[in-house]
Amino acid sequence: MLQLSVVIPAYNEAERLPNTLCVAYDWLSQHITKDFEIIVVDDGSNDGTRDRVTSLLADRPRITLLPAHENIGKGGAVRRGMLHAHGLIRLFMDADHSTHIKEVEKVFTAINKGADVVIASRQHRDSDISRHQSWLREHMGMGFNRLMHACVDLTFQDTQCGFKAFSADAADAIFTRAKLNGFSFDVELLFLAQRLGFSICEIPVHWVNEPSSKVRILIDPLIMFADIVRIRRLHQSTDFRSSRNQQ
Repeated sequence: MLQLSVVIPAYNEAERLPNTLCVAYDWLSQHITKDFEIIVVDDGSNDGTRDRVTSLLADRPRITLLPAHENIGKGGAVRRGMLHAHGLIRLFMDADHSTHIKEVEKVFTAINKGADVVIASRQHRDSDISRHQSWLREHMGMGFNRLMHACVDLTFQDTQCGFKAFSADAADAIFTRAKLNGFSFDVELLFLAQRLGFSICEIPVHWVNEPSSKVRILIDPLIMFADIVRIRRLHQSTDFRSSRNQQ
């Protein structure tokens, strides 16, 4: 089994993704040698994303492209990639590389100390935020966190940073149960991880805001709020027994 799988969901990322792939691949090649894979999950792009990724494969054989004919959402794309992954540690990160791949070193440290799930937190006191989000987005995020705390009893400082890692056991247990395809899938993952008894660790990161976010400022937050409210109902019949809970 590989040491590390990196899953990158992509929807119309023909401009940003190639540079992210090249930088991440080169860094991993220097620091992880050959014991890694990068899985790009195309989520029904129509801007040439698949062609741009395909053009990189000959020189970068540890990249795999999983194409799709329709857009189902970031959560669905991440889930597909995670269930395809083979690594002992399985990380997903954003195509814009707002959190650099080198932060995976902190992931290794946390998992070696016993964490099953490691999440990057922009709100961690030791995080370095080079470029902040707009005032509106940051305050919407605060409201989102308050609703999350009320609805699913999660008290993490930052659930939405697109840099999260899982041990193989945790990934299998969580992603086979996950159901949400939209942007609130992160909350569902942490809800499942907590209910399944996995250890969750927040780490500080260096993060740079990418202004051209794929989140639609008016529509997507409403969908995310609605999804959070129904997470408990979605999992009323979910079997929360896992290898961790049975130990």
